[in-house]
Amino acid sequence: MHTQKSVGLWIRVSTDFQVRDESPEHHEKRGRLYAEAKGWDVKEVYRLDALSGKSILDYSEAKRMLNDIKKGHITGLIFSKLARLARNTKELLEIAEIFKECDADLVSLQEAIDTSTPAGRLFYTMFGAMAQWEREEIADRVAASVPIRAKLGKPLGGQATFGYRWDGKELVIAENEAPIRKLVYELFKEHKRKGTVARLLNEMGYRTRNKSKFTDTTVGRLLRDTSAIGIRRANYTKSLGEGKKWVMKPESEWVTSTCPAIVDEDLWNECNAILDQQESTGKKPAKRVAHLFSGIVLCECGGKMYVPSDSTKYTCYKCRKQRIATDDLEDIYYRNLKTFLLTDQQLETFVAKADQTIQSKEVELKLLENESKRIENEMQDLLKLHTRKEIPTDGFGKFYAPLDTQLKQIEEAKPKLQAQIDFIKMEALNSGQLLHEAKTLYDRWPTLELESKRYIVEEITQNVTIGSEEISIKFSYTPSLAHISPDYQRNSKGSLPQST
Repeated sequence: MHTQKSVGLWIRVSTDFQVRDESPEHHEKRGRLYAEAKGWDVKEVYRLDALSGKSILDYSEAKRMLNDIKKGHITGLIFSKLARLARNTKELLEIAEIFKECDADLVSLQEAIDTSTPAGRLFYTMFGAMAQWEREEIADRVAASVPIRAKLGKPLGGQATFGYRWDGKELVIAENEAPIRKLVYELFKEHKRKGTVARLLNEMGYRTRNKSKFTDTTVGRLLRDTSAIGIRRANYTKSLGEGKKWVMKPESEWVTSTCPAIVDEDLWNECNAILDQQESTGKKPAKRVAHLFSGIVLCECGGKMYVPSDSTKYTCYKCRKQRIATDDLEDIYYRNLKTFLLTDQQLETFVAKADQTIQSKEVELKLLENESKRIENEMQDLLKLHTRKEIPTDGFGKFYAPLDTQLKQIEEAKPKLQAQIDFIKMEALNSGQLLHEAKTLYDRWPTLELESKRYIVEEITQNVTIGSEEISIKFSYTPSLAHISPDYQRNSKGSLPQST
């Protein structure tokens, strides 16, 4: 008894435009009429709307179709043309091999190909190669148009970088992301470790635009992106191929345009100088030193001076001529502090900087509060769906748990941020006392712990140069001495004023 052949119809269009203008219904009708003419029974229709044919094997419909072939549910697949099945030659041949092993047929109406015959296999391979060539030609044309569009100031597609959003054809500040983008630079300047910055951001409850946790890779990319200082680059990278890394194009091919800045150039340059140094040496930043002036003391020859593990003297590693005892250098530094006073002008600078920092922190706090409300609403929506049994228990936990974790992190970060704001406000209110504290630093120095002394040295000292006849101490800017109290928090460092 002859058994009627069971087949499936494969209908794929790659864009919404094709869904509307190159009707999938037309493709389906064409396939059904062909099957009817052959006396075949159409068992399944596999429809993929607005999906690219570059790689189809991960699509759910493709997996269902191949499973039906392997089970024998269908023994043939009809499609309008090869490019509608897939555009990747490797995948086309892989699908053909599966059909051959399952004794199933592939029928391409436009090319009149039957892969059960040697001639059909030959044509299948040829047309598959042509389909991939067509895709690569389109990609080349698109790539060629990129620099032209960039020079004309037109958007090149894709998402705006973190901290920005597209407003029509203009790149503008994203109010909910820009404070986080700025915080990335401030944290990196302080900690000098991309991983530490990522961890701190995650612990504060911040997430990337796709709700993922920050990573050191993400932090590094944001730090390098010049859009933060108002310079948007385009056409400056290219892919080495599918699954391969992206590399920089020659600078002569770059196209730049202006956009609003999120951070000042000094902060961006300082962070990128740290990155350059780390990448050139291939070493992570060293841990905090145990000696008061390590990394700050220079020899007159230009070399840095350190204290060897078996010594109590700072030694120049370059010329090996200059040496000075650690106690002697601290005593000299201590005497110089007596003439280092906070002036009225520096005090005004401090108050202005404090006001600016308070505003920035208050924006961060508002951002966290808004994010907290958004997450709470999203959790409530999930809970309602779960209560109505529209989400199964295992699916509910999958979506609810990350939101719960993020909300807890935000709730932990909010009081810390509020405490920073309160602390800085208190300093600004007591600015008169600040002047008095600076003038009495000389008397307080002997009572301070090494950590507090080191902090002050780092903040107010540019370098100490040891010469054969004299020692030069170059002070750079003055800190708020309230930071050396027993409950000193290093994360309040951002409130310090700078002066030249």
